[in-house]
Amino acid sequence: MTMPPPQPPRSTGVVVGLAFVGFFAYVIVNVFVGVVALSVQTQAALAVAAGFLAVGSIGGGVALLRLRRPWAKGLGLGLMIGWALVSIVSAGFCTGLNPDLYV
Repeated sequence: MTMPPPQPPRSTGVVVGLAFVGFFAYVIVNVFVGVVALSVQTQAALAVAAGFLAVGSIGGGVALLRLRRPWAKGLGLGLMIGWALVSIVSAGFCTGLNPDLYV
């Protein structure tokens, strides 16, 4: 009687849990960067903040996904989901999608 090969451990819970962590981390960073950018009250500060948030979340999310570790996959997905949902809820303000709002 032969034994089947051992199965890799399931990491779905880690991915889902860290996706929530990534989402909330993005929201917290977005609020902080948005408040700082609005307190400076220059169009350049808002543009830099929007670029930082967009590149940081999407670029950071893709970089974490490329690591192919369960914790990195969840965190990267959470960052990108956070950026997408904040962009939808805020109509793209300070996420790099709607620069007309920065005027």
